[in-house]
Amino acid sequence: MKTIAQQLKVKDFPFEIRDKNNNKIYHEYSDGFWYKQEYDSNNNRIYREYSDGFWYKQEYDSNNNQIYFEDSSGYWAKREYDKNNNLIYFENSDGYWEKQEYNSNNNLIYWETSDGEWAKREFDKNNNEIYYENSDGLITDKRPKSTPEYTMEELTKMIGKEFKIKK
Repeated sequence: MKTIAQQLKVKDFPFEIRDKNNNKIYHEYSDGFWYKQEYDSNNNRIYREYSDGFWYKQEYDSNNNQIYFEDSSGYWAKREYDKNNNLIYFENSDGYWEKQEYNSNNNLIYWETSDGEWAKREFDKNNNEIYYENSDGLITDKRPKSTPEYTMEELTKMIGKEFKIKK
């Protein structure tokens, strides 16, 4: 079967066809290898097929986040997002998964995988990372040290004699 470029007797390669939104829907090389693509109403590529028979398809949510991927080899992947479009869950056909949590400022504060890896983080009010710890035992602690508070009785015990505080 002849390719589109062969049927049209195209001599200038690569040969492309675009839709009304300027999305490339067909691409062919001079050696006859081609691929075709389809897009949804938000211009997300939802399907691609190659002349060798390999294909993949993708699905998107209303915020244009990819939520599903599948290809002709049987591989698939699913993704979930929170209301702020942060990826919170991923799993694939290999059995691998990831979970992620974010704080109210969209900072990634916890992550874990099916491989047993994890990491947790804390941030200050300016979104600077002040604490990090992971499953390999790495800890980075930049949290401010709080000033301890003591009662007069506790201070007297620590000093070993009674005292008065001057103003």
